Amino acid sequence: MSSTPFEALACPLDGEALTRRDGAWRCSAGHSFDIARQGYVHLLPVQQKRSRDPGDSKAMVAARQRFLEAGHYRPIADAVGRAVLAGAGPEPLSCLDAGCGEGYYLRELARTCDEKRDEVGAEEGEAPPSLSLLGLDISKWAVLAAARQGKQAGVPASWVVGSNAHLPVLTGTLDRLLCLFGFPVAAEFARVMKPGGVLLTAEAGPDHLRELREIIYPRLKPERTAEPAAPAGFAHLDTETLRYPLALEGAETIADLLAMTPHLYRASVEGRERAAALDALTVTVEVRLTRYVRQGAEEPAA
Repeated sequence: MSSTPFEALACPLDGEALTRRDGAWRCSAGHSFDIARQGYVHLLPVQQKRSRDPGDSKAMVAARQRFLEAGHYRPIADAVGRAVLAGAGPEPLSCLDAGCGEGYYLRELARTCDEKRDEVGAEEGEAPPSLSLLGLDISKWAVLAAARQGKQAGVPASWVVGSNAHLPVLTGTLDRLLCLFGFPVAAEFARVMKPGGVLLTAEAGPDHLRELREIIYPRLKPERTAEPAAPAGFAHLDTETLRYPLALEGAETIADLLAMTPHLYRASVEGRERAAALDALTVTVEVRLTRYVRQGAEEPAA
C-alpha cells in the first residue's frame, strides 16, 4: 500500500498540534490521548458529546460491514476513487473521510490508488499520488471496526473518534475531504482544507432504495430534486449521478441494508415487519456525488 497515516491532528481541548510519542498523542499544553491497542485514538471530549454512546451502534456497524464487504456498493466506491484522484498530480494527497463508518471507502480508495500505480508500472504514464489517510467517526464502534479492518487489509491510516462539528485537525492541512452519506459542517470543512482542495459529498438520489422505502412506509415524501447550493467557502465543480439495480437475496442481506440506514428507526413496527418477511428484493441505487473546490486558489483540473 502507498498510503500513510495522516498526522496533522489537533488537540480537541485547545486546538494545538498533537505529536505522537510513547503510545499517545500529546499537545504542548500537556493534554494526552492514549492510542488504543487496535490503533485508534479517542479525540471526542465529553463536553462535545450529545449522548453517552453517540453515533452508530455496534449492531449497525456490523450490518454495514457485512453489506459493504459483499460488494453491493462497489460501484460507489469506484466512483469515489475516481473523483478523489481526478486532477491530482504526483504530490501526496492528504484525505479525511469525515464520518468514515467502518472505513470501507478509505480502504477502497487506497486499493484504487494502488491498482492505478500497478497499471502505470506496466505502461507509460504518470503515477497516482501517495495518500495520507484519516478516518473519523463519532461512533467508537465504527472507528474500532475501521482500525481493525484497516490493519487486516494493510492500509496505513489514522483512525479517530471525533466530531465533524469540532474536527481535531490542524487548519489548512487537507487536500481532499469526503463526506459520504454523512453530516457536513461547512465551516469546519472549510477551516481544515487547503485552498484549492476538493470536498466530495455523496447523497441519496430521489429513487435511492425506493422499492424498500415503498415497503416500510405507508407513503413516500416528495424528494428534493434541486441541486444543493455550494457550502460557504466552496464553489461547485461537478456532480455525477450513479444509478443501478441491486438484487438482494436472503432475509439477512435485506435486514443488513435496512439496519445501516436511518430508515430502520423511522419506519413503523409494521413497516419493519413487512421488510423482515422478504427473502428477495431488487432495489434501485441512486447516488449523487458532488465535488466542491475550497475557494482561495485556482480550481483543480477536472
